[in-house]
Amino acid sequence: MKNSTQNLQQRYHAKWRVFAPLGLALVGCGLSILGEAIGIKTRNEEVLSWFTWGTLGLIITNAGLVFFGEAVKCRVLFEVQEHRTK
Repeated sequence: MKNSTQNLQQRYHAKWRVFAPLGLALVGCGLSILGEAIGIKTRNEEVLSWFTWGTLGLIITNAGLVFFGEAVKCRVLFEVQEHRTK
C-alpha cells in the first residue's frame, strides 16, 4: 500500500515538474503573440492578419492556463498524498 502511494505521489510530482513551467511558458508566449496582434491592428493592417495572430495568441494563452491549472492540481494531490504517508 505504501509503495503504491509513493508511486502515485511520484507521478503527481513528475507531472507538476513538467506542466508548471510549460504552462508558464505558453502563457507568456501567447500573451506576446497577442500583443503583436494588437500592434498589427493599431497599424491598421489587414483584418485577417491581426485576427489570425490574435486568435493564435488566445489559443496558446488558454492552453498555457490549462497546463498551469493541471500543474496546480497535481501539486495539491502530491501534497495530499505526502500528508497521508506521514
